[in-house]
Amino acid sequence: MKPRVLTVAGSDSGGGAGIQADLKTMLALGVHGMSVVTAVTAQNSLGVQGAWELPVEAVRAQYRSVVDDIGVQAVKTGMLASAELVEAVAELIGSTDAPAVVDPVGVSKHGDPLLAASALDSVRTKLLPVATVATPNIDEVAQLTGVRVESEGQLREAAAAVLAYGPKWVLIKGGHLPGDAVDLLTDGAEEHWFRAPRLDNRHTHGTGCTLASAIASQVAKGQSVPEAVAAAKEYVTGAIAAGFALGGGIGPVDHAWALRPQAGPGTPSA
Repeated sequence: MKPRVLTVAGSDSGGGAGIQADLKTMLALGVHGMSVVTAVTAQNSLGVQGAWELPVEAVRAQYRSVVDDIGVQAVKTGMLASAELVEAVAELIGSTDAPAVVDPVGVSKHGDPLLAASALDSVRTKLLPVATVATPNIDEVAQLTGVRVESEGQLREAAAAVLAYGPKWVLIKGGHLPGDAVDLLTDGAEEHWFRAPRLDNRHTHGTGCTLASAIASQVAKGQSVPEAVAAAKEYVTGAIAAGFALGGGIGPVDHAWALRPQAGPGTPSA
């Protein structure tokens, strides 16, 4: 049976991030994607114009409906908006026998808040402890731990601060630092460093959602966490290279780049 991956995240009406990016990534990587919508956003290439979270009972019902009948090989979380939703989703994941990739989404690519400040403590104390892999960028690390990363040498300190909250692995995404895009994956005992050249393409909307979904997809296919992250990083690098203009602002990464003939990292989209 095709591996099944469940995304628990918000809807991006522009199609570049959120549930839409997650499902496109899962399709591209050969798994069956399923979704629990936690919030609906009015969003385009210029930013987020509005966001409405769903009731906890609606989120819980979607999750149980999928997991109890279809089953999952991995769960991925994205925008959870409120403390109530964070705690409900953490409880659901804790009762599911499947690895969980937690993308602790705090703000959008455009700087719009996607998580209430009051929910940060719930992320630290409820969600991170049930994560197989947490994938914060350095801004989210600062939000969650107070550790501010300004150089590659501080990535270890950031990872230790996040691991203290209980995830098995943490992937600190250093893409906002100058120089090459450098990420650090560690479980506190072993380290894996991932480097990719910084690509001259501003159309990067959905990068974080796409990476977390790619990791979940690879884990669902039976890869170890380090193998899954390496494969996901390669996929995302290609998607960023092929990112395309859409609307008047920041366009999305191209989730379908690897499905085209002669595709390779850096193949531009048509």
